[in-house]
Amino acid sequence: MGNLCCFGSGYSQLVRGRSCSSGQGKSPQGSVKYGFSLVKGRANHPMEDYHVAKFVKSQGRELGLFAIYDGHLGDNVPAYLQKNLFNNIIKDEEFWTDTKKAISKVYEQTDEAILSHNPDLGRGGSTAVTAILVNGEKLWIANIGDSRAVLSKRGKAIQMSIDHEPNFERSSIERRGGFVSNMPGDVARVNGQLAVSRAFGDKNLKSHLRSDPDIQFANIDRDTELLILASDGLWKVMSNQEAVDIAIKIKDPLKAAKQLAAEALKRESKDDISCIVARFRR
Repeated sequence: MGNLCCFGSGYSQLVRGRSCSSGQGKSPQGSVKYGFSLVKGRANHPMEDYHVAKFVKSQGRELGLFAIYDGHLGDNVPAYLQKNLFNNIIKDEEFWTDTKKAISKVYEQTDEAILSHNPDLGRGGSTAVTAILVNGEKLWIANIGDSRAVLSKRGKAIQMSIDHEPNFERSSIERRGGFVSNMPGDVARVNGQLAVSRAFGDKNLKSHLRSDPDIQFANIDRDTELLILASDGLWKVMSNQEAVDIAIKIKDPLKAAKQLAAEALKRESKDDISCIVARFRR
């Protein structure tokens, strides 16, 4: 992408392991600092969560790009999203003139590209929650699935995404010829299989699923302390306000992200746990 420049490694540090990774970085002006922590869950499969956390320069503007991609039935789809989704959004011709329209359009176009690659990308899929921060001031959040974004304003948690659960969108699923199962001891599932009603990929279920995102906008003002993005491995065991209460007490966003993941493990979360904390200096 000719008009996109990624700031160098001096702004980011990364530690990788077979079952976990963590890292940190900051905006070139230092007004935003971020940290991330990804921890493999207890399920008997490889880590399926991917993330993006970086700052780039585009059209003379500074963009903070943050995302959690929570895969299922393999990691091919979240890996594809990590490599392609933000690039597709930023290079869209309407990104700077109608950002919301561009994000929505590119989410669905990227899903179409994933499906066209099948079986190269396998039969799996992925949720997504993405955040685009423009010049440290304007924030665009988009999501499909149950990965979540939460802002803290004056210590109050504000959810910036919608959990796309099968019961929540039962009518849409049934209109498309699918059904929602609610078996005792299990979560609601589309056709007895998938625990979210919107996702990238999932070719075998796609006729009953949606891939259009919910999109929210927020101005980052002096009352905004931080942003948390996380997979459902965190949110299954922690409320939005509990997460904010933990993170806001820790000035270092890397330590905050690690503490959130550690607390989720302590509360016996069994899923992969991925968390990004971005702290704003106003």
